[in-house]
Amino acid sequence: NFFSIPFRFELNLSLFFSLSYSPLHAISFAVCCAVPGVALLTFGLNPLTGALGAFNIFLYSCCYTPLKRVSILNTWVGSVVGAIPPVMGWTAATGSLNIGALLLGGILYSWQFPHFNALSWNLREDYSRGGYRMMSVTHPALCKRVAFRHCLALIGMSTLAPALDVTTWTFPLISLPINLYISYLGFRFYRDADRSSARKLFFCSLWHLPMLLLLMLTCKKSLATSEDKPKPVS
Repeated sequence: NFFSIPFRFELNLSLFFSLSYSPLHAISFAVCCAVPGVALLTFGLNPLTGALGAFNIFLYSCCYTPLKRVSILNTWVGSVVGAIPPVMGWTAATGSLNIGALLLGGILYSWQFPHFNALSWNLREDYSRGGYRMMSVTHPALCKRVAFRHCLALIGMSTLAPALDVTTWTFPLISLPINLYISYLGFRFYRDADRSSARKLFFCSLWHLPMLLLLMLTCKKSLATSEDKPKPVS
């Protein structure tokens, strides 16, 4: 909010999320939420989860938000910001940052490209008017390619889950239809690059992620089962 206040009237979309607060109010509210939030994660759960929370606040407020007016790299940084919360959920439950946490974060990271690139495609005029450096504005061909590429990456990571002992082999099979469907819409967006294909990909992303995570949860392997496997006798 602090960074968007000077530009909120240039970007129509920002009228929905930039409240009419002074910079002092915005910073005070942020501090009052961030400090007890990080403390609760640190002392109520574990220091690793608290550290990830603090890092994500810094990454969002001090890197991603200012970068939106400087470089298209903001989308990649923003995807890391979106990938960290599920990793925090994993560390909160297990106390460790292992391969399962990284895989879950990777799925959230890749999902955000078709989600946001499709959304920003139909808001190009607003972003351009506000001076925001989005792929859809400055690099439209790259915007389409990256969205489609990460749709395909979701298939790869879903297949990788059982190989890494995170889920059973049922997961890549039952998730394949929805992964193929979002990949098909990603290809349509890459090929047609019109408002209709962007809208369809965006709305698909809204139900695709919760469905994929639900299937992943249904097919998950117990950590105790994975860790208690008998070791080979030397």
